[in-house]
Amino acid sequence: MENQRTVADGIRLGLRALVYAVLGGAALLAVLTVGSVLGPLVALGLYTPPVAAWWTVFTAITVQGVPFLLLGTFVSAAIGAFVPERVFQRLLPRRTVLAVPVAGAAGVVLPGCECASVPVAGSLMRRGVAPAAALAFLLSAPAINPVVLVATSIAFPGQPEMVLGRLLASLGTAVVMGWLWARFGREEWLRPPKRRGGQAPGGGPRAFVSGLQHDFLHAGGFLVLGAAAAATFDIVVPRSLLEVFTGSAWLSVLLLALLAVVLCVCSEADAFVAASLSGFSPTARLAFMVVGPMVDLKLIALQTGTFGRAFAVRFSAATWMVAVTSSVLVGWWLL
Repeated sequence: MENQRTVADGIRLGLRALVYAVLGGAALLAVLTVGSVLGPLVALGLYTPPVAAWWTVFTAITVQGVPFLLLGTFVSAAIGAFVPERVFQRLLPRRTVLAVPVAGAAGVVLPGCECASVPVAGSLMRRGVAPAAALAFLLSAPAINPVVLVATSIAFPGQPEMVLGRLLASLGTAVVMGWLWARFGREEWLRPPKRRGGQAPGGGPRAFVSGLQHDFLHAGGFLVLGAAAAATFDIVVPRSLLEVFTGSAWLSVLLLALLAVVLCVCSEADAFVAASLSGFSPTARLAFMVVGPMVDLKLIALQTGTFGRAFAVRFSAATWMVAVTSSVLVGWWLL
């Protein structure tokens, strides 16, 4: 009788979590969709076209990121509630130097963007995974998963070297950053996510519901903050300024690497944006696709909320430099 009651409670909690997630996500998307229509109209009615443009960019970035953020929080909550620590201890080598490349290669299994990778990486740390390995997964998951690679092949038809270049440069950046954190990272820089409510590993359906609510609401706020910053930059910087850099191979790489940070294009869509930048060199467009999923404004905001500002500032700056270097090396060799 007790077992039947436990099963029934688990089913009810699971259904409740599903309903909350679907209704909450649908409501948020509906509000943003309506806002994307009414916001520009209101702004134009007030004779402020820049505000209308800002609202359009902001809404597009947020709507694009919400589904993948929801996916990430589902995975994060499921890991925290149902997966015992011993699973990760068995899958990953004990030595961090070996665990980092294994975790980086494991990023291929999550079909999501950077919005999804942050809560999942936080959950991995809560489950006892070494921070260096979890961070390698955080960087690689949005950059080398099958959805992204297929999108890249469609955006660059007849150019398999661009797909291979993205895979190699992104995976190389993730592994190098994992090793750098293992060697030089300090505990006081990283604020590890704590288990909620003191629950033990594998807390069951109730822990799943609690984790889903916490991660989605917490990360969603920083997603909105990052989207607002990206929209502001997109409106303030004149397009004529960008054309100055297309004539220099080195400046074009740096420019697109910086644009990837501020434009906040989802990793599933950034290949099409890169393909449209035909005036830039292939290496510069590769840098745009490698940097974007690893360092952008909304990702920095998400990392700040999850791991702390001291970590986000240092880790993002180092990742940007490693990603640019990796893109240049792979582009020089392959493209």
